Amino acid sequence: MTKNNRNTAVAVVTTAVIMLVIFGLVSAISRRSASGEQATTAAGDDMSGHHGGGSQPTPSASALGDLVGKPMPDFSLTDISGKEYTMKDLQGKKVAMFFNEGLMCYPACWNQIAALAKDERLKTDDEIIFSVVVDPAKDWQRAIDKMPELGLALVGFDKNAALASRLGLLTTPSSMHYGSLPGHTYIVIDKQGIIQHVFDDPNMAIHNDQLVGELAKL
Repeated sequence: MTKNNRNTAVAVVTTAVIMLVIFGLVSAISRRSASGEQATTAAGDDMSGHHGGGSQPTPSASALGDLVGKPMPDFSLTDISGKEYTMKDLQGKKVAMFFNEGLMCYPACWNQIAALAKDERLKTDDEIIFSVVVDPAKDWQRAIDKMPELGLALVGFDKNAALASRLGLLTTPSSMHYGSLPGHTYIVIDKQGIIQHVFDDPNMAIHNDQLVGELAKL
């Protein structure tokens, strides 16, 4: 073999070795990149799980519609003076009830409670307007001290959210503490004790006009 042929052979072998090394490096980098992407995706999925990832039930208002046309369950609510109100006692009156979180729902619920109390259209002899909260009566005085208009409202204290729970008001779209507390829900009851209107508002607005209209239909 001539010197030129040997040089050519060496060059070919060297080139082949270099190509093999480059190919090996590229393959290794590709495998490492793919593994990294899989790990990142898995980590992302895991973090999604930590942030809820759809595991929290979606609140639904569908059950509220089922209340309409049915008798209001009997209940016992006391006001801040200790006076007791039951559904049986209230038959013969049109009743509007605003269920809310109470102390924790400031200012939205407080504003609605005060607005109901001050609305002259809702001060008739055959109507009772209740704002129903879950706080102990002794704690509600703090709210009155901060917003004196609340002292004009008829507030019923729903111990342990028992009535709200019976009505399914702890799992509405407006509930900010799903399964534990009501949010911003209205129930209108006719003189025979039958529920005629239910409305839940996740926006927590004031709905005096709507209540006045619904009561006028009864």
